[in-house]
Amino acid sequence: MNLFCLLFDDYETLDLMGPVEFLARAPGINLNFVSFNGKAIKSKQGFEIKTKKLVTLPNNSILLVPGGQGTRILVKDNEFISHLKECVLASNFCLSVCTGSALLACTGVLDGLKATSNKKSFEWVKQCRDAVKWQSHARWVKDGKFYTASGVAAGMDMALGFISDHFGKELAQNIANETEYNWQKSAKIDKFAKIYGY
Repeated sequence: MNLFCLLFDDYETLDLMGPVEFLARAPGINLNFVSFNGKAIKSKQGFEIKTKKLVTLPNNSILLVPGGQGTRILVKDNEFISHLKECVLASNFCLSVCTGSALLACTGVLDGLKATSNKKSFEWVKQCRDAVKWQSHARWVKDGKFYTASGVAAGMDMALGFISDHFGKELAQNIANETEYNWQKSAKIDKFAKIYGY
């Protein structure tokens, strides 16, 4: 299965690299770092990565959409949102981290579905699309083919949750052990919701 990581300027580095560290360890996952312009993309932290131009998403694909400061501009970019929607609809599974769910929401694909996002930016994300059933208390949310994670590091727990669902709990735990990561297995535990007033 191909994993397509869709990048844009000012994405959050850990939104991408946290899940990639785990997902790349799952059997049969082929990594692809892509963008809609095919150029070198810089994260908010200045990490630069070469990308391939994504025109259409092939069959049997996972789409990973990080969040970050760059989402604030892209939610108003009709061309980006339209292209993103095509890719989301073509994907077998779609994963987002942090404010990446705001981008998904703007395409309309999350209408009527449960989703979450970064609690620090939660009010802004909710304003992007009120037809989404936004979950204020969730580390991550699975609804259909969509997995949406809360802020930044939550993407790592979500990625292990995805691996557990589709490759088995034993593999997910082994990956957590190999990387010495303390995996929060419950998607419903979200201590950061209280910190930010939810």
